[in-house]
Amino acid sequence: MATDTKEQETLTPKWDVALEALVTEEFAERGVDMRIADFQRLAREYGIRFDDIIDTLFRMCIEGVWGYRDSEGQQQPITQQDYDQLFVNGRTREKDMEGYDGGWFPLQKSAES
Repeated sequence: MATDTKEQETLTPKWDVALEALVTEEFAERGVDMRIADFQRLAREYGIRFDDIIDTLFRMCIEGVWGYRDSEGQQQPITQQDYDQLFVNGRTREKDMEGYDGGWFPLQKSAES
């Protein structure tokens, strides 16, 4: 029985799958790395909190589903420590993302694709 629970935890995404679908679809339509401005626009357009999108994005990066390239085009890891620092007060704001001026992109097809 414990194995079933552990297997279920492994299969259950650690992020909002609806937001994953939204940003993945947006990426597919655009065909280029997404920037913070793109996530800000999606938040406004769909009435979603910006930090919920960023929470999902960082969790997907930590799990190897999405990636991040800095402004120089070099892929940079997003770690749990990065996430913890960004969400130290429980929520992040747009100004907290100023250091992330590169692009975000999917690394692999999600299970839903």
